[in-house]
Amino acid sequence: MNHNRKEEIILTTLELAAEKGLAGVSMSMIADKIGIKKPSLYKHFSSKEEIVEAMYQYLREQSKKNAGIKPLDYSLFFQGKTAYEALQGVVQGYINMNHQEKMLAFYKVIYSERSIQPMAARIVAEETERMIIATKQLFYAMEVHKMLHFENADMSAVSFAMTIHGLMDYELDQKYGYNKEHIDHKLLDDYLNWFCKENAVKNGD
Repeated sequence: MNHNRKEEIILTTLELAAEKGLAGVSMSMIADKIGIKKPSLYKHFSSKEEIVEAMYQYLREQSKKNAGIKPLDYSLFFQGKTAYEALQGVVQGYINMNHQEKMLAFYKVIYSERSIQPMAARIVAEETERMIIATKQLFYAMEVHKMLHFENADMSAVSFAMTIHGLMDYELDQKYGYNKEHIDHKLLDDYLNWFCKENAVKNGD
């Protein structure tokens, strides 16, 4: 498969979906905008759903690369950091990844259509599941390195991931609903501070 053509199809579909919504985009429309015949488009992707799934994977990998996100060696990552600084670093990396222009455009389309498009709902759920799994791994490591202590690391990870997810959505709603001056960055910071105090390692843990 021609990688450049595949990328062109993905980005063209994103551009059209941002303008018309997923439901308003057809395979013919995508082919016309690129300037190829519809059968040529089907050589690369069998359906619009397949394009959107590939778009999610492609944009996620590009955003991770642009944000400098790599697999963590927790022993090195935790070195010289407080629990708050470690959590802040991880959360900020995730925010940087998801707030890049093309990733934001993709999420705006997906979030607006998840109640009517099963494919959109599936992608949102998949991203949430990724976030929960990554948070569980982080919390297990923080427990081993005695940075934080959890009565139930799995449920703490679910609670933390969903709260961060919600605060990120809230920040975007403020950004698009009001203006940049209304964005309450302090709320996320206050939550991280509170979370670290609530789960601080005490004598005997």
